[in-house]
Amino acid sequence: MKHVSKSYGGIAALSEVDFVAYPGEIHAILGENGAGKSTLIKIAAGVTDPSEGELYVEGKRVDFRNPTEAMAAGVVCVFQELSLLPDMTVADNLSIVSPPMRAGLIDARAQRERARELLAMIGCDDIHPLELVRNLPLSRRQMVEIAKALAKRPKLLILDEATSALTAADVERVYAIIRKLRSEGVGILYVSHRMHEITALADCATVFRNGRKIETFGIGERSMDAIVQMMIGRELTHHYPEKPAADLSAPVALSVRNLSWAEQLRDISLDVRKGEIVGLGGLDGQGQRSLLFALFGVLKGVSGTVEVLGKQQRLSSPRAALRAGLPLALIPEDRKTEGLMLPMNIRDNISLASLSRFQKGLRFDRSAEHAAVEQMIRSLKIKVSDLAAAVSTLSGGNQQKVVLAKWLMTGPGIILLNDPTRGIDVGTKQEIYKLLRDLADSGVAILYYSTDYAELIGCCDRVLVMYGGRIARELFGRDLNERNIIETALNVNGKEQAA
Repeated sequence: MKHVSKSYGGIAALSEVDFVAYPGEIHAILGENGAGKSTLIKIAAGVTDPSEGELYVEGKRVDFRNPTEAMAAGVVCVFQELSLLPDMTVADNLSIVSPPMRAGLIDARAQRERARELLAMIGCDDIHPLELVRNLPLSRRQMVEIAKALAKRPKLLILDEATSALTAADVERVYAIIRKLRSEGVGILYVSHRMHEITALADCATVFRNGRKIETFGIGERSMDAIVQMMIGRELTHHYPEKPAADLSAPVALSVRNLSWAEQLRDISLDVRKGEIVGLGGLDGQGQRSLLFALFGVLKGVSGTVEVLGKQQRLSSPRAALRAGLPLALIPEDRKTEGLMLPMNIRDNISLASLSRFQKGLRFDRSAEHAAVEQMIRSLKIKVSDLAAAVSTLSGGNQQKVVLAKWLMTGPGIILLNDPTRGIDVGTKQEIYKLLRDLADSGVAILYYSTDYAELIGCCDRVLVMYGGRIARELFGRDLNERNIIETALNVNGKEQAA
């Protein structure tokens, strides 16, 4: 890559990046959330095109218009979000791009044989080629995804958190595959937050921060402390409201014990007191979102107990969460798909979650609804000229305020926040920080997930750092700093619990 940049709506995801990967080399890509890692590999894999700059494969200039063109050039990516089709067989998935043909039809026998060979190559002979993907556990699906990538005979293989869902035995299999590919001259880009994997596998590493390449170095040339400092590289730049002294006498609003779900949440226990903002930290994808969804009754098959003000609750649905002793509210991550009805007008979006509040027998009190909506608009300083306009006409920051207004109208005693300031301007962020502290000061309990570590430090009284679906460490007081969050998120000390 030469001078590669990528911007989204005026925000630079990558800036003037020069990057080289060599055959027969395992090159680790390091950086915290938002550093530019995902944008880098998406450009390399043809998923997105650069705003500026040039790409070369084996010395030849390329302009990938899609992943198919990248794969034809030998660049294959295994993304963290699996691409398998769950209602098709393993064999179908492994040959979906170029199935073996005979007399103009798919040769089912040859397809099964190809699947057996690929599965044997990755040490997964126990997976039957005719098994539906949906019936496989997540770790087995991840291995099928890797086999699918190997079927394309890559010259450059990109692995994005390829071991995050694997069992210990499968991790060792993947290590062996990667080392074999390296010996055969395949170049490998390895994106991982597991630092012990980087030191065990990689030949070199490149650190990214805020969309820029910071440094490329050989493994062993930089200490772990130096690498973490490269990844952080900044001071707190936002102004946050002052935090009050911890009130340990405040009643516990939300108590969770031994909560587990699928392979994503493992024996979670935590307490959040009234008036407290508790953060959820760690790198993305460690179970933070699943925990919030579980508490709001979105997920099925959750085990463990949840108490609200000391009374056990069965939060089997969002409706049940809203009717708990202290009502729960979830501010979702994606306002456009999970938080708003974009074609609907602003007023109806704000009142949508609390319509029952304005129902008086068979009559709906429209004037009371209007008054409550107007109050929310004033309180949150939502910039709106016409309440009848579609909410899609508002800026991103004002759309986010509408989502907040919608749930605050329900009068929640516990608020679950899922990265609420992502993609909004600094001024709006400051307003939201103040709003959260004001809500906490009024006695609301807040559980707050953010991919911005500085935000967690500035806003939260305590931070629970998650790793592998578990709470790995609790940070507060002087220990609540970016270095401790990053070191725990990366499992620098290698204390990951066994699955």
